[in-house]
Amino acid sequence: MATEEWFSGPPSLGPGETPSLDDLEPGTQPCGDPSWSSPPSRPEDPPTTEPKDAQGQVVEAVTPDPGLMVPAPARLTLDAMFSPVTEQLRYLLKKADDFQSYLLYSRDQVQKEQLARAMPTFLRMCEPYFLYLEAAARSVPPIHGALQELVRKGLLEISQQLTLCLEQLVLMYASFGFVELEETDPQSISCFFCGRFSISPFQEVSIFRYCTPVAYTASRQPRYLYKKMRWNLETTPKPSSQGQMSHVDYYFLCYRDTWEDTGQSPANSCPQIQKLWSIGRWVPLGPADDDLYSWVSCPQPPGDYQQLLTIGFEEPSHMLATDLLLQVLTGQAGPAQPRSTAGPAGWAAQAS
Repeated sequence: MATEEWFSGPPSLGPGETPSLDDLEPGTQPCGDPSWSSPPSRPEDPPTTEPKDAQGQVVEAVTPDPGLMVPAPARLTLDAMFSPVTEQLRYLLKKADDFQSYLLYSRDQVQKEQLARAMPTFLRMCEPYFLYLEAAARSVPPIHGALQELVRKGLLEISQQLTLCLEQLVLMYASFGFVELEETDPQSISCFFCGRFSISPFQEVSIFRYCTPVAYTASRQPRYLYKKMRWNLETTPKPSSQGQMSHVDYYFLCYRDTWEDTGQSPANSCPQIQKLWSIGRWVPLGPADDDLYSWVSCPQPPGDYQQLLTIGFEEPSHMLATDLLLQVLTGQAGPAQPRSTAGPAGWAAQAS
């Protein structure tokens, strides 16, 4: 079966193309539209003399509803902004639905195997769309006025909707044995890229989501710890810095199985307290940076988990988890907790 038809996107956004704000509406950019940056104009002061009708009777003044005073150009700009975004979302969701339909209803095993090989290509096809959504929602200069939070929330909800759709699609193909989810397998799809944005001129955050919870390390240390999201914080040196190199810090959304920690079975423990969610940072424990042989002989570098924020027993949404990480990075979530000690002893100390 030819696969080219699966990846021919609409003219608004094709594979490998990074959309820009210029694509939203020809000649119009939301951030540059005066209706976005200027508050609604105040009505002029009423005349000193009361208005009268043709018969000379005093006409009672009517006060307009404040909810109706949003200027029409602002509403039109908002609609124009979301129209191409939602159109592209419908296109990608339709492609994902086609993948599922062929998997469930096609009797041709060859077609299913071809679609399984096309799955990584489809995920890469969604990357430019994720780049636009997350960058436009989190990296653009703030939009003044009441529309700012509305636009941000709308774009991030679209990103979250597509993320969950792709996650379910990969899990379905894995259940049929067409893709692998094991993180140690180089050919697996254990996680996929779902956006990048800047938090400063020299710092960028990339978002990855694991299709299924994965043990924090291949050696399962710290114990009972599983990761669901990863953020790569890449810091580039300033032009004035001499001898400094770019480096990446890794942050994770993880949960700890509390029933495993206590030795109880899930049937004997309360379902609401089985998973304690948190955000933490990868703390490398080795090998040494200057020892190349140690890196070659090490199957996976060991690392500890520095818990920075305890969320609770309910998994946060994809959008909320990234919001919480930004609070941690900007210092709005309180001071970081001390670095944990690998193993259950360290977890018990943190939980007490």
